[in-house]
Amino acid sequence: MRFLDSAKIWIRSGDGGAGCVSFRREKFVPRGGPDGGDGGRGGHVIARADARLNTLIDYRYKQHFRAGRGGHGMGKNRTGRAGRDVVLVVPVGTQIYAEDGTTLIADLVHDGQEVLLARGGAGGRGNARFKGSTNQAPRYAQPGEPGEERWIWLKLKLMADVGLVGLPNAGKSTLLAASSRARPKIADYPFTTLHPHLGTVVVDDVDFVMADIPGLIAGAHRGAGLGDRFLAHVERCRLLVHVVDASGEEPLAAWRTVRAELEAYGHGLGERPEVIALNKCDLLPEDRVAALRRELEAETGRPVFALSAATRAGVRPLLAHLATRVATARRATAGAEAP
Repeated sequence: MRFLDSAKIWIRSGDGGAGCVSFRREKFVPRGGPDGGDGGRGGHVIARADARLNTLIDYRYKQHFRAGRGGHGMGKNRTGRAGRDVVLVVPVGTQIYAEDGTTLIADLVHDGQEVLLARGGAGGRGNARFKGSTNQAPRYAQPGEPGEERWIWLKLKLMADVGLVGLPNAGKSTLLAASSRARPKIADYPFTTLHPHLGTVVVDDVDFVMADIPGLIAGAHRGAGLGDRFLAHVERCRLLVHVVDASGEEPLAAWRTVRAELEAYGHGLGERPEVIALNKCDLLPEDRVAALRRELEAETGRPVFALSAATRAGVRPLLAHLATRVATARRATAGAEAP
């Protein structure tokens, strides 16, 4: 399945049905009077978040969505049926913007959350509604109100607890595969990952979602490499895991490069809590690994875990640490949201 995190679509709610002009005509009932029913309302356009989805690919091949028109009113005071609603099912984490791409309409962050994007037109009133003491036989009714139409942008920011960042070929995809059942593409060349991958990690009684995004290089915020377009998918993460290749020429310089890109991107990523995973330690002597770990801890002031995602050595302590941090962050968030 292809990954798509942005789509522009056109939506239109349904027009309301027209009211009816009708008079009661029945044997033995003289002067039956008006009995025209109201028109039905037009269909709404609604967006609904679904946790089972993680891409907007459905909106790549269909960009126009029109709700149904309300039924017209009928005699015998019968109201027209309501128009068919259109429900746009999108992944959790989808943001909906106006046509300008900057005015936020809704942010769907919970499974099942809904938002009304275009309200259907109201149905017109039938002539029975206009009967009065001075007008006992009205011969007019209201037309239905027109629906709303607009262009909107759907932009996906994946919902994950932990985000993996680092240079290309640092071993992020391998770490995700070693930590979860996700099976991202893994190869011995840079830019193997071309779009984000998600995996669910289970540690004892804590489970959390981990996101692997394509690697960053110097100048990514200016469009170098794959640029920083995928960094939006770690904006919501509670914690970042910075994967550093211990076998590289200058691991500390690699960390500084990615940190500079995070800070240049903004949106709070530079201040996000961070853990460093010193990966591919199986390729180095133990004393060299220990020296690199001390050097990174002294430079960054952050916890550093030495591991090998390929052999899974040292992965378990990292995951246990992440589970504890995520559980603590969740409790803090729940306490802040409590009344």
